[in-house]
Amino acid sequence: MKSVTIVLVAALLLVASVAFAQTPYTQDFEGYLMVDGQLAADGWLVYGNVSDALGNYLYGHGPWPAPNNISNWCDITTGQGGVEQGAQQLSMFSDYNNTDHALGYLIESNLYQEQTLPVGCSGTWIFQFDAKLGDITGASTASAFIKTLDPSTGYTLTNHLTYDTTALPTTWGTYTISLDVTGLDNQLFQIGFATVASNYEPSGIFYDNVYLFLDTGSTVPESQATTLTRIKAMFR
Repeated sequence: MKSVTIVLVAALLLVASVAFAQTPYTQDFEGYLMVDGQLAADGWLVYGNVSDALGNYLYGHGPWPAPNNISNWCDITTGQGGVEQGAQQLSMFSDYNNTDHALGYLIESNLYQEQTLPVGCSGTWIFQFDAKLGDITGASTASAFIKTLDPSTGYTLTNHLTYDTTALPTTWGTYTISLDVTGLDNQLFQIGFATVASNYEPSGIFYDNVYLFLDTGSTVPESQATTLTRIKAMFR
C-alpha cells in the first residue's frame, strides 16, 4: 500500500509539473497547404495598430485568426528557401486591406503565437527564427518580437523585446530574442513578427524555422540532425 501511495504522489507531481510548464513551439511551414486557414489552424493570430503620420495612436483591431494566401498580411510561399528552409516559407507583410494606407497613416501589422504563462513560470525562453530580406522598401520597417501583456492591469505591455529585420541580407540567417519569464505568472506571452508601413509601400520579409524553447545552456543547432517536424512531435 505504501508503494502505491508513493507512485500516486509521484504521478500527481508529474501532472502538476506538466500543467505548470510553458509550452515549446516549432514550425517549419512544410506541412501547411497554400490555402487560407492554415496559419489560423496552427494558432497564429493577427492584430493591427494604426497611428497618424506623426505617430499619434488612433485605433487597434483584433486579435483575429491569421489569414494566409489571400494577398493580405501573410502568405505561405515557395522557392525562397535553402536546404535548411525546405520547400515552404512564411512571407509576412502589411495589412494592405486597411484603406487607411491611402491616408498616409502608419499601419502596424502583427502576426504572432500566444500563450498564457503558468503560475510559477521561470527561466529564460528563446525565440529563434530564420529570416531574409523580402520586397520591403521605402519607409516600411519590420521586426520580430517577444511581448508580454498583463490582463490584470488592462493588458498593459510589460515586455517588448524586438529584433529589427528591416535591412536583412538577401541570404538566410538565424536570429534570436530571449526573455526571462520569472514573475510573469498569468501574463500573455507572444512571439511573432511585425511590420509598419504606409501608402501601400512594400513591406515583405521571409521567415522560417520558428522555435520557442527553454534556455538550458545549449542552443538549437542551425543544421538539424532532428527535423522540425520530429521535434514538434516530441512536444505536441
